[in-house]
Amino acid sequence: MENIFFSSWESIVRTLLVGLLAYPALIIMLRISGKRTLSQMKEFDFIITVALGSTLASVLLSKDVSLADGVVALGLLISLQFILAYFSVRSKKFSKIISSEPTLIFYKGDFLWTALKKERVTEAEVRSVLRSNGVISIEKVEAVVMESNGEFTVVKEGGLSNEDSPLFNVKRIK
Repeated sequence: MENIFFSSWESIVRTLLVGLLAYPALIIMLRISGKRTLSQMKEFDFIITVALGSTLASVLLSKDVSLADGVVALGLLISLQFILAYFSVRSKKFSKIISSEPTLIFYKGDFLWTALKKERVTEAEVRSVLRSNGVISIEKVEAVVMESNGEFTVVKEGGLSNEDSPLFNVKRIK
C-alpha cells in the first residue's frame, strides 16, 4: 500500500516514454492493416479491439513488459485480425464459421418471436428501433433485421426471395 499515489519518477518517465513510442506504433500498424480493423465490429473484431487496448495498457503500465514485446504483441493481434478478415472475404464457408449471419426479427407486420428469443431481443427494443427510424406505423415496415454486428436495420421495402432485395441473404428462424 506504500506506492498507491506515487512510486517513483523513473516509473512515470518510463510510462511517458513507452506511451510516446507504443501509441504511434499502434497507429501505424492499424493504418497498415486497413479500415477493417476499426470498422463496425463483428465478434472477432471486438475481441481484437479489447485485446489491443489491454495490450497497450500492459505495455504502458507494466515494467515486466518491454516496448519491443508490446509492439510484437500488438503486431501479432493486428496480423491475426488481418488474416481472419482476408480469409473471411475470400471464403463464404470460413466467413460463416467466424461471423454470425443477419437475422430477420420482424417481417410484414409480425414480430418473429422465435428469432427474438434466440437473439435475446425484446419487442420494446424493436419498437424503439422503429421509432428512431421515423416509422409511424409498423404496417409500413417490410422487415427489421438484426445485423451480424448487433445493430438493427429497418427495411421499408423488399422481399426474401428477390435477389435484388436487401433481405436476400438474411436468415429466417422458423
